[in-house]
Amino acid sequence: MHFTTLTLLSSLIATVNAHFQLSYPPPRGPFVDDSEVNFCDNYVHAVSNRSEFPLSGGVVTLNSEHTSWSLGILLSIVQDPTSFSNFTTSSGQQQLARNFASGSGEGQFCIPLDLSSTGISGVQNGANVTIQLVFNGGDGSLYQCADLTLSNSFTIPSSVSCSNGTSSSSSPSATSPSGPQSASKTSSTASTKTGNSASGIAITGFAGGFGLLLAALIATL
Repeated sequence: MHFTTLTLLSSLIATVNAHFQLSYPPPRGPFVDDSEVNFCDNYVHAVSNRSEFPLSGGVVTLNSEHTSWSLGILLSIVQDPTSFSNFTTSSGQQQLARNFASGSGEGQFCIPLDLSSTGISGVQNGANVTIQLVFNGGDGSLYQCADLTLSNSFTIPSSVSCSNGTSSSSSPSATSPSGPQSASKTSSTASTKTGNSASGIAITGFAGGFGLLLAALIATL
């Protein structure tokens, strides 16, 4: 009985601790799993050596450690975005380069990102921008950022593998799943200038429920 309880406990803890890693374009700094719940994985300032990125026809690649998840990509044209508010429009809405969409499967995923079609003011050849990936596997929002310089002539390097996980997997396809929590951990409505929109619904209650279950399991040991 104790062995079964400990096995279940380990499984639950592993689920809570699951993460994702941005592979391309290069993130602001080395991945820190404990910091990914913070703005830009807790890398507050933009890097000086920005990565070139295609204005059109771009992709992002990431590794998912969740079997089901949602992803949205925010964009800032601020030169040194240091807070969630730098990724919002003048009306305070999240400025999305890619609407929130659901995906499934663990492993590597390749997500199209055509910044030229966003209609966001300032997104043009030679512009310095920052993207922030917002990933949610059901246990809260996780964040990673990449600082970019956009180029009409740059192409994705051949060394970047653009393939998706093959075990019961699919790349993000459906809009309006769970979106990110704001800096104040409240829900918000996300929109873009492309005419598409998705609700940014903060997932709540998981941590509290898990704590009660954890306490009950420990009590049986």
